[in-house]
Formats: sequence, C-alpha cells, structure tokens
Amino acid sequence: MRDRNMGNKTRRRRTKKQKLRNKIIVFVFEILLLLLLVGGIAFVAKFKDLYGRIDKGDQFGNNSEAGINTDISTEQQEVLKGYTNIAIFGLDNRSVGNYEKGLSDVIMIASINNETKEVKIVSVYRDTYLSIGDGKYKKANTAYSTGGAKQAVQMLNSNLDLDITKYVCVDWAALVEAIDALGGIEIEVTKQEVSLINSYLWEIDEVTGENSKKLKGSGKMTLSGTQATAYARIRKTAGDDFRRASRQRIVLEAMLNKAKQSDLNTLLDICEAVFDDISTNITLAEIIDLAMDVQKYEIGSTTGFPFDLVTRSLSGTGDTVVPVSLENNVSKLHAYMFGTEGYVPSFSVQAISNAIIEKTGVDEDTKPYNMDDYNNTAGQDGTVFD
Repeated sequence: MRDRNMGNKTRRRRTKKQKLRNKIIVFVFEILLLLLLVGGIAFVAKFKDLYGRIDKGDQFGNNSEAGINTDISTEQQEVLKGYTNIAIFGLDNRSVGNYEKGLSDVIMIASINNETKEVKIVSVYRDTYLSIGDGKYKKANTAYSTGGAKQAVQMLNSNLDLDITKYVCVDWAALVEAIDALGGIEIEVTKQEVSLINSYLWEIDEVTGENSKKLKGSGKMTLSGTQATAYARIRKTAGDDFRRASRQRIVLEAMLNKAKQSDLNTLLDICEAVFDDISTNITLAEIIDLAMDVQKYEIGSTTGFPFDLVTRSLSGTGDTVVPVSLENNVSKLHAYMFGTEGYVPSFSVQAISNAIIEKTGVDEDTKPYNMDDYNNTAGQDGTVFD
C-alpha cells in the first residue's frame, strides 16, 4: 500500500439508494435466517440436518479466554450488554474447508442493537497494526494465521474494548457457491475493475474447481460467484485496501438484496451448497433465537476501522495501516457502534495504543488521511473513480 493523500480529490459515485425492507443480519447466516422466516418452524428439522454439516467452532469458556479486557468501565460493560457483536472472517488460505489457519482477508464485525434491531457493519482493515497477543504487534490478519478464529477474536476484543464471543468463518468456496445459487448479484463495475476481476479468476477457479468466463465491457453487470469474489478481492486501484473493504461490504449487501427476492427452493439450495464451507461457534438454538426478530433487522450503516489512519512501511510488516491513535479510534468506534460519546478506552487499550506509537512513530499529532470516501457503503451497488 502506498502512502498518499486520500482526501484531496473529489470522486464521483454512481449509487442506487435502496430502502432495505426485510431486515437481515450478517454474511451467509442472513440467508439461513431469511429461510427460517419464509419457511417457518416446519423447517427447523431441516435446519438441524443442515446445521450438522457446518464445521463447529470453539466456544469461549470465559471472558478471559475471549480476550475481553477486564478493565472496561462498569458503565460501558452495561452498554455492551445491549448489543450482540459477531465477528466474520473471510479466509484467504488458498484451500477449501481449512479453518485452522490462513490469513483473514476479510475481518468484519456485525453489531446488532438488541432493542432497535439496527445492524452496523465494521470492516477492520486487514493491514492494521495491532497487538495480536503474546506481546507481538503485527497486521491484524496475522492473528488468524497464528491462532485461528480464537486468536482473531481475542485480537479484536483486546484492541477494541469489545465483548465478542461469537464468530463465523467462510472461505472462497462458500462465497462462490452462495452467489451462484442466488443466480449472481448485480454490481456496477468500472473498466479498471473488469480488467482486475478477469486477472483474478484463474486463481479462484483453481481453488474452487470452477471454470469462469471473463467479463466484457463495464457498467451494471450480473456477476457470478467467482466474478463477485474476484471483485471483492480488488485492491490495485485508487484507495487500495480501503476501497477493497468497501467492495466487500457492497458484495454483502448485494447478496442480502438478492436473497430477499429469492423463493424458498433457492434459499434451500444455498444452504445445501454453502454449509460445508462454514465454520462457526453460533449454535442452532442461537440462530433460531436471532431469527425470531428477522423482520426487524436493518443495516443502518457501514464503516471501516480505523477511522483516522496513515500508511507506513514498517520493518517486519511492510506496508501497514497505522491508527492515529488507537486510543482515539477506539473512542470513535464506541461512539459509532454503541452511541457512547466521549468514551474513554480501558487502560489495556491505552497501553496498546502507546506501544503502537512507540513502535511506529505515529502519534496524535500525525495528520491522518481523509477516509470519508471509503466508509459508509449502505445502499451502494458499486464504486466509480474519476
């Protein structure tokens, strides 16, 4: 990633704003929840059978095992109880069904307000310089490759003062199969993006066994599972990894919108196709409990984290996203996710923040990039550059 001023140019977006009517939650599980809504309780037995095919992730025995900071203020602990926070990891391990290792190419947090049912999606930039445990500071995506989903969740909790205990992991195959079962998704793509999508197809096909056709032209297109996955991987354009995280959220919303238009048989086909390619520690009972309020869920907004950042080439990590500072960004994150204005991060986060400043030389006086062009993608169906 190159060090550049991200905010000095005015960029055009062609967006088609859509009111999200049937409100759902995150990634592949929103399909299951929608299926429960459409099919009713009569399909619970079918879900039990399907759930048996999912790779069962590890449960956290206690808060310490989940990496939840013990010095979060009592007031904020009470606030957190009003939200269900779920971590989503998309793995770039060049293999299918391997959840024990691999870089987490996608790191998202879905935060559900238990009272209002508003959902906010946060992309944690994979190259963000954070504590990954055991006194080591590296890019956020290395936490998964070091210790799997457990260490990745611990990394999120300890750096961000969160209380995540539930996670979902998917690999390329799950995304490809889900989108194909939906009949593809509508995305607005530029000529530059088409060229890059076509250059990525062979690698994804090699892993998934597909034989994908190259795209021609540009504009609004129906992308296959492989093509949409390639779109979500693009980083070699203006915006680099920041724009890629935006694309990932655009693909997520396109899937949700297409799923809402699908019939029961299509949704069943999706479950049949993707459940072999999912690992999660969310239990069947918890999924059904979440589904009871599925009509009320609403994706309110999306964003990327850190809010304030710069990029630096660091010894041992290379091109890296550095928060300005972590303490300030965590304060803004809690205001965004939970409405806690003026949140004071725990001493644990403050210590990590100070260590990042010492290791990188990036402190509160460093001028951050303007990230407004990359954050809220709610309702977008593509991205266009000048």
